[in-house]
Order: sequence, then C-alpha cells, then structure tokens
Amino acid sequence: MTGRRGPAAPEVRPGRPRRPGRLSDRNLELVLLLGAVLICVYGYAETALAVTGKLTPGMGTTCAVAAVLPMVCHGLVRRFAPYADPLILPLATLLSGLGLVLIHRLDLAYRSAYHSAPSAPGQLMWCGIAVVVFAAVVVLLRDHRRLQRYPYVTITVGLVLLMAPAFYPGDVYGAKRWIFIGPLSFQPGEFVKIVIVVFFAGYLTLRRDALALAGRRLMGMYLPRGRQLGPVAAVWILSLLVLVFERDLGTSLIFFGLFVIMLYIATERTSWVAFGVVMFAVGAFVVGSFEPHVHGRVVAWLHPMDIFLPPDKRPAGLVSDQAAQALFSFGSGGVLGTGLGQGHPELIGFAGRSDFILTTVGEELGLTGVTVVILLYTLLAERGLRTALAVTDPFGKLLAAGLSTALVLQVFVVAGGVTGLIPLTGKALPFLAQGGSSMVANWMLIAVLIKVSDTARRPLPVPAADISAAETQLVRP
Repeated sequence: MTGRRGPAAPEVRPGRPRRPGRLSDRNLELVLLLGAVLICVYGYAETALAVTGKLTPGMGTTCAVAAVLPMVCHGLVRRFAPYADPLILPLATLLSGLGLVLIHRLDLAYRSAYHSAPSAPGQLMWCGIAVVVFAAVVVLLRDHRRLQRYPYVTITVGLVLLMAPAFYPGDVYGAKRWIFIGPLSFQPGEFVKIVIVVFFAGYLTLRRDALALAGRRLMGMYLPRGRQLGPVAAVWILSLLVLVFERDLGTSLIFFGLFVIMLYIATERTSWVAFGVVMFAVGAFVVGSFEPHVHGRVVAWLHPMDIFLPPDKRPAGLVSDQAAQALFSFGSGGVLGTGLGQGHPELIGFAGRSDFILTTVGEELGLTGVTVVILLYTLLAERGLRTALAVTDPFGKLLAAGLSTALVLQVFVVAGGVTGLIPLTGKALPFLAQGGSSMVANWMLIAVLIKVSDTARRPLPVPAADISAAETQLVRP
C-alpha cells in the first residue's frame, strides 16, 4: 500500500472578510491630509491679507513646518499602524491647523489692541512636541492591551497628577490647574483624563459582572446594590475635592462624567447614569453655593448682562464681562460671519486664545463655521466609537469609547460655557485653543485611538490548511 499526495485543500478564512489593501486606506488618509493642509494654508494667508493687506513675514516657513508635521505622522501610521482608521489623523490635523489659523488671527488683533507678543509660533512649537509624543506612542505601544496590566499604578499616577495643583501656592485666573517647574508650567488635568480612561477601562473590564447585578427596583429603575456604590462614591468625593480645592469645574465634570458614562457602557444600566447625575448635581450645587470662584461663574452664567449695570446694582460675585462679550460676538456673526479678520475678537480679553476661541469662529465664520467645527469634533468622536464597536477585546472597547467620551465631554463643557448653556469652566478647547499641555495630551489621545483602530481593523490571520486527509489517502494496490 502506497500513499499519494492529493490536491491541496482550499484556503479557508473564518470570520470577517479581508479588508481592502493597506495602501488604499493609507492613500485615502494622505489625500485627506493634503486637503486639510491646503485649507489651513489658505486660511492663514486669507487672515493676513484681510487684516494687513499683505502676507506676514515668515509665512512660508510656518506653513512648511505645519505641512511637514502631519506628513511625519502619516509615515509613522503607514509603518506602525497600517490598518488604522484613515479619518482620525486628518480630522485631528484639520482641527489643529484651524487652531493655528485662529491663534494667528488673534495675534494680529491683540498686537494692535494690547501690543502683546504673538502666540502662534509657540503653538506651532507645541505642535511639534505633540508629534514627537504621538510618534513615541505609535511606535512603542505595540498592543493597547498592555495598558491594562498595571491598573493601580495607573490610577496612583493619575491621582497624584490630579491633586498636585492643589498644593501649589496661588492660582491662575481664580483656578488651580497648573503645575510650575521653574519657568515651565503645564496642566496635569489634560493628561489625567487619558490616565483615568485607562484605569476605568481596566477596572470595569474586571468588575463588569458585579456592577451589572440588579439591586432594588424603584420607580422603574434598578438601583445599584450598596456594596457596589463604593467606587461611585469614591469618584464622587474625589471630583468634589477637585472642585473645592482646585476650583476647577471643568476637570471635575469631565472626571466624574467619564466614570458614569463608561460605567453605563460596561453595564448597560441606566440606573447608574441617573444615580451619577443626581450625585454630581447635588455636589455641584453645594460647592457652588459657598465656594466663591465657582459661585462667581454660576452668577456670570445666570446674569451675564448685569455686568453693565452700576457696580452697586450688580449681583454679588459678578466681576467679568467675558460671558456677555461672548454672546455679543456670537450674535454679531450671524449665519455666515463677518469674515476672517473683520471682527473684534480682542474684546473678549485675555481668554480669547483659550476657552473663548470658539467666539472668534462664531463672529468671523458665523453659525456655519461653528457648525462645521462641532461636526469635525463629532465625526472624530464617531470614528472613535466605531473603533470601540469593531475591536473584539472588552478592554479595547472601553478604552476607545472612553477616549471618545473624554473628547466629547471636554468640547461640551467648553462650548457650553462660552455659549451660555452651562457655567464657564476655563478648559481649553481641544486642538483649537492655545496651550501646550492640551495639544500634547490630545495628540497622545489620538495616537492611542489609532493603535486601537489598527487592531480592530487588522485582518484575521489565515489558518494553515489541514492536508492530513489528503496525505493519508489510500490507493488500491
């Protein structure tokens, strides 16, 4: 009896089909990046021509550097994350480029009104540092699941960074959110949001079943069990401590909101959301009633136009006209805006380059410009949530969803504050506003999202063909 090799078994691929070639996604990303760069270069030139009638000196160098940075990011993604979502990087690039255009516009206005030094060169430098950090994450983070290994070390580092500003003497504009090291300063809260998301994703992955257990039923909702309220109570108390000692309403809201939303994603229990909203509302009301800085922001939110009354008739704690000037700015912009360089964003004052930078968009680009900016943020968050749906491991799902939620929450607290929807928080608008800490932290967030999306979209490996049956085929002697 002899054996004879039969025909090779056909290749079998289980699960999802193979996605289009890696070059197609990356080429699409490259085309979108080039479009984003051209839009920003045009906006930069248009701003200078509208204000001064000529191009600013050094514009060629600035635009060249601003164009090279996203190309470096694209090359790294093509090499180390070839299956990543092709829209995440162009969206972040477009938002960062628009931020440079707006800061350049404000530089021109502030130079004529207050003789202040330009901020656009410094912001461009921070964009370069952000690209270095982006490169480090994309190259060194081979698998996002490695972030799950040390949850308690992660939360310890996060809490130290979160509480550190409270121990520094003095404050900046009424809030304590900066750490000063010699001539340098940074906002640890921008990085804490990423650290907190990593910890929450790891913690909820391990405790999901226990937290999802039903408790007592009240008014159509299942209240959580007493033993499971410990983590929520701890996060609630910590967020209130941040609100009291650092007077940072924005970080407190983002911190607690992240935990509640990620808890809902992990357990699918609406009772956790309702319970969390009630807890934060009660805490914020109590703190806002006796903490002067927070109380002043609430008063400015409720009575923005009273700042123009005589001092003896103003509500107690109302000292700033920024909320009123922001509303005037949005109102004067109309639907299409006054045009780049044709408004008066300098009337906002010192905060025009940070959280109030959205008012420049509203005044000079109108409702249309604000809508486009919000849609860019929405689309970026949607790509993150799509990544969360596509990735298969529970930690990756919560990580991508948490990072997307952190971005949405920060945009909400900033945009809601300057439009009068909620009290002002003082946080920087991601990618658009001036600030090195914000720029570096948000590009780090983008890098992690890209690595998770690369895992989610990577084709499954092809299993080896089973040819044992063909090799043992019997042949009649």
